Amino acid sequence: MTREKEITGPVDLCLPNGRLNPSAVGWSRRPVHRANLRGWGRNKRWEYWGIVTPSHIVGLVASSLDYAGVHGLYVLDRATKVEIDRNAVVPFARGTLFPPASGAGAVRARGGGLSIDIAQAASGTTIRASAPGLEVDLVVPLPAGHESLGVVVPWSTRRFQYTVKDVGRPVRGTLLVDGVEHQVAEADSFAVLDHGRGRWPYAIWWNWAAGSAPGRAIQLGGTWTDGTGSTENGLFVDGRLHKIGDELRWVYDRTDWLRPWRISGERVAVEFHPFHEKVARTNLGVLANETHQCFGHFTGWAATDDGERIDLAGLVGWAEEARNRW
Repeated sequence: MTREKEITGPVDLCLPNGRLNPSAVGWSRRPVHRANLRGWGRNKRWEYWGIVTPSHIVGLVASSLDYAGVHGLYVLDRATKVEIDRNAVVPFARGTLFPPASGAGAVRARGGGLSIDIAQAASGTTIRASAPGLEVDLVVPLPAGHESLGVVVPWSTRRFQYTVKDVGRPVRGTLLVDGVEHQVAEADSFAVLDHGRGRWPYAIWWNWAAGSAPGRAIQLGGTWTDGTGSTENGLFVDGRLHKIGDELRWVYDRTDWLRPWRISGERVAVEFHPFHEKVARTNLGVLANETHQCFGHFTGWAATDDGERIDLAGLVGWAEEARNRW
């Protein structure tokens, strides 16, 4: 178990010299960090939104790795298992815009016929994206009292990451796939945000799982945080975060990604049952990635701060392994 500090007020991620601000290390229930990154070459900035509806799963990412922008829009038809995956790599991340704080300001990415525009305000977020054969027009309201999990992960004073995992957000709007419009309704759909700002090691890998159902959500991470004193694990009940300080054990079969995954710790005993695997590979020499993201259902339990075990049956989402050279 880690012993992490809760941060409740605004704080800069970096000192004036660009190194990690020790006062920024900890976790928060709402976005309070300003990512005042300096320098060039190791900075990573991204916004990833995952949306689950009864009929589709949508993933969109806008990112800057300084020397490249890597953007994508992905749609899975849950009934037919047909995937549409549009991606763009833009030299020097031209055409990208990222605000320093999560939940405020505009995000923009362009390249290869793909466009992503995200507008963030106190009331919620609007997401508009388009690519050949795809259009997304969504509103993600921010309910009163809703909490997210913000964490600073310190590898060193020169290498560190600030992440916000905002799980179980309501979402509504439309999804247009090959000219066919699909409604996204708040009653049975949800959105998940992964906001990232930091200065990363060149080679690293991580695990991430997130799942939601009405009134309950789970956020679990591992590998990349091990040994740092920080974790990105949390249980959400009626929008309230219960921070989990376990360094979790992840057990899954890398020869058969669709077999059940097991994720466990003192306050977590989860099984994840995939129904589809998305594979993404990039190899541009200095830049390489391999991600296996499985979509599926959760079972098991996680414990609240007062020890109540919350049943996770019925949560839908994903679990993944990602390996990067970047």
